[in-house]
Amino acid sequence: MFEESVSLRMWKRFVHEGVIDSARINKRISESWYRCKRNSVNPYAGTGQVVLAGEALARKQENSRLLLELAMPQISRLSPFIHDVGMIALVIDPDGYVLSMQGEKHALADAHAINFVEGVRWTEDEVGTNAIGTAIQAKEAIMINGTEHYSVASHRWSCYAAPIHDEKGALLGVIDVSSRLEKSHPQTMATVMTLAYSIEQAWIKQRQQDELELIRRSLMLTDENERFALVCNREQRLVYASKSVRKQIGNWAEMKREEVAEYGFHEARQAPVFSERHLGIIGWAIELVPSILRTSRLIGNGIRNIPSTFRFKGEAGTSPAFSSVLQELEQIAPTDTNVVIYGESGTGKELAAQAIHDNSPRREGPFVAVNCGAIPRELMESELFGYVEGAFTGARRRGYQGKLAQANGGTLFLDEIGEIPPAMQVALLRVMQERRVTPVGSSEELALDIRVIAATHRNLRQQVREGTFREDLYYRLHVLPVSLPPLRARKEDIPLLIRHYCQKNGYQLTLPDDTLTELMGYEWPGNIRELYNAVERMRVLPQEDWKRFLTGQIASAWEDVRPTDSAASPTVDADHLDLVGLGFRDQLERKTIVQALEKSGGSASVAAELLGIPRSTFYRKLKKYRL
Repeated sequence: MFEESVSLRMWKRFVHEGVIDSARINKRISESWYRCKRNSVNPYAGTGQVVLAGEALARKQENSRLLLELAMPQISRLSPFIHDVGMIALVIDPDGYVLSMQGEKHALADAHAINFVEGVRWTEDEVGTNAIGTAIQAKEAIMINGTEHYSVASHRWSCYAAPIHDEKGALLGVIDVSSRLEKSHPQTMATVMTLAYSIEQAWIKQRQQDELELIRRSLMLTDENERFALVCNREQRLVYASKSVRKQIGNWAEMKREEVAEYGFHEARQAPVFSERHLGIIGWAIELVPSILRTSRLIGNGIRNIPSTFRFKGEAGTSPAFSSVLQELEQIAPTDTNVVIYGESGTGKELAAQAIHDNSPRREGPFVAVNCGAIPRELMESELFGYVEGAFTGARRRGYQGKLAQANGGTLFLDEIGEIPPAMQVALLRVMQERRVTPVGSSEELALDIRVIAATHRNLRQQVREGTFREDLYYRLHVLPVSLPPLRARKEDIPLLIRHYCQKNGYQLTLPDDTLTELMGYEWPGNIRELYNAVERMRVLPQEDWKRFLTGQIASAWEDVRPTDSAASPTVDADHLDLVGLGFRDQLERKTIVQALEKSGGSASVAAELLGIPRSTFYRKLKKYRL
């Protein structure tokens, strides 16, 4: 049970100091009801309407990662109290989105019935007067009981919420404890306020420690090569300037990062500084160049500032969506921290991983890519860990050096990490923690020095909730997440991507404006991979067939025309029947699968590996296209 005496003393102190009183709470509730009526909030539609899931929710949680890391231990300490009384505890971001929800199972089920779930936006605009939304509006702790809720759906609930502020008074989030009305506890308000106060103190303490660590790390920098360098904290205030900068900027310690430009400098590159304690970002190391040395590159009809030293083997394009990704990759590359790249199939996750490796201190080491979804489960251990001679029947005479050992001194890229079976997740976590690997059949451990970059098209956070992906492995990998935009979010890059692909392969292909318009109007569910397949098809098709090809009107676009006997009885070719009604993408996908099967000699596992997709996905495609 939570220490009730402590909560009671806190409650008395809050009441004695006038922080909370019933008249004040009633006033806040009245003000909230007035806002709801003025804004035409429907009291009969007060269940959660806006719910984030998947990558959108993961991004929200990542943006408030430090808040969650500080709040969850405090909530865990309360778990006995919460479960005994029948409550739920929630952490909410400043926009009103529920980031975390824990509690007694029956209370959770009741909350789900009104769509009060992780990812929901629980503000006054969405559900009317409620503890979370009203605490955000009033900027103070609040309790809302029963019919004090504006929404009828919440009339059976008792909710207590308190805002969490940083040292400057900015809102970090909200802590909330809720229960069914009959489960309401007299000490809940004191408990919630105690929680918020504890989190605020932990936040201030951590920020002070971060500042001291950043200053200590900055003082370790040297001026031997006379670089123009700065280090700033997360508030963009300078904490360090190299000798070359100090010579030109006398009062640098009083400055903000953006003010440096007034002294004739521009930022050439930046890299995050990570805490050795909690691995989060505590500041930024910035390399400067004088204005006359600023580099730029002409692309299309516009000029973008792109560091000339950043290596990317694909086509950067001009879209803001992908430009921001390249900036992220540039910041991440110099570090040695694990990365997870999220993105739909065909968005170029391996190219992004290669760019991180090519611009990292490990660039001279190996880059070893492994498609976890293409390796049969029974072979995954030997493929990753390797084996010694005689380890099992059929083992190679001299054994096999696994992918982990092959990547030693460099980068290991684990594509489709979400496909790794549970047993291998445990083994991989151990390797990442101990940095040692034992080949199958051997008793000798090998030391490892690798950086791990993982990629997936799945929502790893959702897999953790479903129990198919280990939470400890998730947090080991999910240090620096990167999300690649789909091609439909960067359509202005399509002409440049086509040009890049044709130049790379030595193709001569001229596309009329109407064809480019057609290509840029398509949604590209298969992303860049689908675009390049379309280029391959257009390269061999007569130009007069392009229009019909692109609009998916040729039902048998991927099949050879077979001679028929007009005198014979009418028959329907099964392969042709499979293509009837298929659009451009499906026809292209079916043809690609057929070609992969032909190259693999009919082996589905090998064909799936050739295509870079999980076997489970490949088998679904076979069934879909009746292959």
